[in-house]
Amino acid sequence: MHNFMKKISLVFAGVIAGIMVSLNFSAIADKEIKEELQTLPIEELRTFSQVFGRIKSDYVEPVEDKKLITEAINGMLVGLDPHSAFLDSEEYKELQIGTQGEFGGLGIQVTMEDGLVKVISPIEDTPAFRAGVKTGDLIIKIDDTAVKGMTLNDAIKRMRGKPDTPITLTVIREGEAEPLTFTLVRAIIKIDSVKSKLIEPGYAYVRITQFQERTGENLAEAITKLYSGSKVPMKGLILDLRNDPGGLLNSAVAVSAAFLPSNALVVYTEGRTNDAKMQLRANPEYYLRGSGRDFLANLPQSIKTIPMVTLVNGGSASASEIVAGALQDHKRSIVMGSQTFGKGSVQTILPLSNNTAIKLTTARYFTPNGQSIQAKGITPDILDEETDNDSRLLREADLNRHLSNGQEEKTDKAAASDKKGAQSSKRSKNKADKKQKKHEPMEFGSSDDLLLAKAVSHLKSMAQKSKHKTAKSTQS
Repeated sequence: MHNFMKKISLVFAGVIAGIMVSLNFSAIADKEIKEELQTLPIEELRTFSQVFGRIKSDYVEPVEDKKLITEAINGMLVGLDPHSAFLDSEEYKELQIGTQGEFGGLGIQVTMEDGLVKVISPIEDTPAFRAGVKTGDLIIKIDDTAVKGMTLNDAIKRMRGKPDTPITLTVIREGEAEPLTFTLVRAIIKIDSVKSKLIEPGYAYVRITQFQERTGENLAEAITKLYSGSKVPMKGLILDLRNDPGGLLNSAVAVSAAFLPSNALVVYTEGRTNDAKMQLRANPEYYLRGSGRDFLANLPQSIKTIPMVTLVNGGSASASEIVAGALQDHKRSIVMGSQTFGKGSVQTILPLSNNTAIKLTTARYFTPNGQSIQAKGITPDILDEETDNDSRLLREADLNRHLSNGQEEKTDKAAASDKKGAQSSKRSKNKADKKQKKHEPMEFGSSDDLLLAKAVSHLKSMAQKSKHKTAKSTQS
């Protein structure tokens, strides 16, 4: 045992030396990094090596070194916040594919809470969404295996599988006396990130379900098609970001740039490193990947000025909150709906060796007016929780180990506001449950969409007021 521990110590000494050499070279290249270097926690690393050694020698069954190290890395990242994570080669590959709008699975975003898998949001038009899985559901069993004791990655891997294969999820849901069982069929999830239609002459509807690589291009195509298909001049546009979990930052900038003046500030970020401090504006250099053509260049000019209403709810997160916040701060659009999710943190994908990577939270998002989105979200100009059929109770602030807002003097007020909103949502949910126990997911943009109807009415009211004001000005 003594010899084994000695070997382990030597290994870690070598690792530490290697890190120090690497850091030293970096410090030579960058004086700022050298100034920020801190002493490595030798005692803690020694404790780690001791635990590692005890597991190797005393655990009831042999454990591979790779598994121990991977789980240690997982623990380091998971312990930081709900969004930092280690990505093995398979997960890293799927992440890359997912941003392109196609990936395998059930179509749910999840996190870990109290040893159970918690649903953040089902993705529209996926097996989970169609089956009725809801935000806030706690998954307690995957097929016949209890979730308790699994890591989040383990649970996700179990939920993945070959398309057209069945899987059973057992969930507990607030307000339900007994666990609910859902039998789903795995599928290749293909997401059309932009959907659009003319609601009635002169009024357009655009829905963004997720921010992917080509979302900006798809939006430009949708707007061009709407304008060419309208027999009357465009009078108003509704941008629907409800249940949009976010996605790529540059796509959020592209969507914002479609409606904002050139060079308008869309979002800025603050973090510890220089790379984490950015100002992103409504210019091609901030939303184009590579040297491709500017897909927003030929949009109709009136798209910058026509009256707009942006719809949000508790499922609107990250990139969708950036867009809503930018349009709101620049007074370009009325924001209508319920308080958004509040995911205002930046995750950077840092590739490692062996085709693995870490997803690390590196900064916070701020709206153009300097408001932190994190753990607070976007407050609509017109608050309407009655039409939010899902009555979303889960927000970023509800997640374990969530990153603080970063604007400490405003945190208490925001928390009180969020608590009040959550209580209001809870009351709404209870009422909805009494009326309809087995609620079917509502199709956004349909004739049953009450919030959409209110948005159209608001646009028409704005048009009437503008017409009246113009007539009065002409008379005088």
